[in-house]
Parts: sequence; structure tokens; C-alpha cells
Amino acid sequence: MKIVIVGSGGRLGAALAREYSHVASASQPMIVRKLGLGSPSHEFNVVGFNHSQLDLADSEQIHAKVDNLDFDVLINAGALTNVDLCEKEPDLAFQINAESPRVLAEICATKNVKLIHFSTDYVFDGEKREPYQEEDEAKPISVYGESKRAGEENVLAIDNRHLVVRVSWVFGPDRPSFIDAMIKRARESEHVDAVADKFSAPTYTLDIARMLPRFFYGKDAALQRQSGSDRPRTPQRGVPTETDADGGGILHFANAGECSWQEYAQFGLDCCRSLGVPLKARAVGALQLSQMKDWVARRPPYSVLSTEKFFSITGVTPRNWRDAAGDYIKKFYSPK
Repeated sequence: MKIVIVGSGGRLGAALAREYSHVASASQPMIVRKLGLGSPSHEFNVVGFNHSQLDLADSEQIHAKVDNLDFDVLINAGALTNVDLCEKEPDLAFQINAESPRVLAEICATKNVKLIHFSTDYVFDGEKREPYQEEDEAKPISVYGESKRAGEENVLAIDNRHLVVRVSWVFGPDRPSFIDAMIKRARESEHVDAVADKFSAPTYTLDIARMLPRFFYGKDAALQRQSGSDRPRTPQRGVPTETDADGGGILHFANAGECSWQEYAQFGLDCCRSLGVPLKARAVGALQLSQMKDWVARRPPYSVLSTEKFFSITGVTPRNWRDAAGDYIKKFYSPK
């Protein structure tokens, strides 16, 4: 299977590229690697584009780089994720987070291949106070959230057998995230604070990478390839909220459970201390969202994503965020 990963230099894209191949570079030969998923092994040929290789703000460049490639699935992990920068530069946010997904969706529809587009828990306003399901109305409260919601709509309006995967609080080794910032601060200072009234679920990039391949083929695409038919698939218009029989629509994925940023940070420090990582701080103090005066954009106070639909499709419950974060910290912070 030939995979294109857009955003292969980011926290999520780099993890996907690493899991699916030894090399993810548009300028190097594609490499094949077997990935065991508890089912028959999958073989992937991967080509990736980082920001320097593909500027998502440039639609013409997207066409120039992607139009002539031969692939079976395209994963878009690229986005402008700086929430406050999006608020300051809304045109850029919408170009990268909304328009470029539309362009990629059109290219994939023309090639009769699937697009898997990553989105965010920030499409919700946080007022529900219980896990958000795929069919819940998206009500973003920031330019970032608005641009990501527009990207979802654009992708599924082109072909509703494309897949939008919403994830939350993504962490992993390729780019520092919140948990890394808290550990770094605890190493340097005796005082560490984090917001205590904002809740979601951390999600490990490794867990995303391992669950995703089961969604690479839609039902009809798999049958078409098995039959050897080259008949173009007719794009299905509309914006479904449920993952349909062809594996398209919207799907939530996150590690199980929920926590505040304060609880998440405290867990990280406790893990480090149990591993013998030297820290100056022991406890994480509590801040309130109302105290974050330097923030430009509003953040949803509660954005936990329900993974009930993921379980109904796969029969798999994502592991708890504590187990995932604990494994990450043990692997990347344990004294050598």
C-alpha cells in the first residue's frame, strides 16, 4: 500500500511516518516496512512531506507536488495549530486548516483514493461537560477551532467516504507538547503551575499510528481493488457525522479517561520522580482559565472526546491516558 503523509515533520505526522516506514521523505526512495497490528501484517510504501517540502498555504504548490503521485491513501496531519497565532492571522489559519484540506480532498477524489484528515477537540465549545460524540454539534469558540471545523466540512463535502479523525492533547517524542514543557519547567524551577479547570484526554501519537491502518481502505475501495477494477468511484457528497460502511465520516480517537492540565502535569512529575529523573519541583500548583490573561484565543473548558464509536467499529478500547503517558515518559525520560 502506498501512503502519502502531509505534515510528516510535525508531532503526529512524524510518528505516523516512523511507524509506517523507515524513511518518510519525498526526495528519497520509498521504503517498505511491515507493521504488526494484531491482524495480518500490512506493508506500506510511504512518502512524506514536511513544511519545507510542501507549504499548505500554497494551493498551487499542493497540486504541483501531489497531483502526479501514485498512492492509495493520503494522511493529512498538517495544520496551523498555534491557537493564539490563528486568532492573530485568521486568513492564514483558514488557508492552511480549511482550504488546503479541500484541495487535498479534491485530489484524492479525482484519484479514487481515501483521504484521512486529522482534526481537533477544539471544534467544540466545552459547555457540554460530558464526552463529545461525533454527532454533537461543533461550536468552536476560536479562529483555530472555526478553521478546523471548516476543514472538516470541506473534506467531507468533496467525498463523505473520506475520514476525519478528531484527536485531543496529542503528545509524542517528535515535537515537545504540554507534558514535555511541564517536565522541563520542573527540572529548572521549584514552582510549576497548570490550569486546573480545563479538561480533556491526552493522546499518544504511537497509539494513533497503531490504530489508524484499519481505516486505510473503505469497504467499496477494498472490493474494487480485489476485483482489479479501475472503474472510478463516484464521490459521495454530504457531511456525515457517523463513520459509514465505507469507513468515512467523522471518528473520535483519544486515550481513555480525562484529566485537567494540572492533573496531567502532576502525573508527569510523579512518573519522572519514580524513575529517578531529577526535578526541582514536586507539586503542580493550580491556575484558573480566568487567570490566563496572556492568551489571545479562548479555549474550551471541557473537550473530552467519546470513543464509543471507535469501540463499536473495532471492538478495541483505547488504553488509559495514564498508561500511555507513563510509557512515553519511561521510554524518553528514564535516566540512561
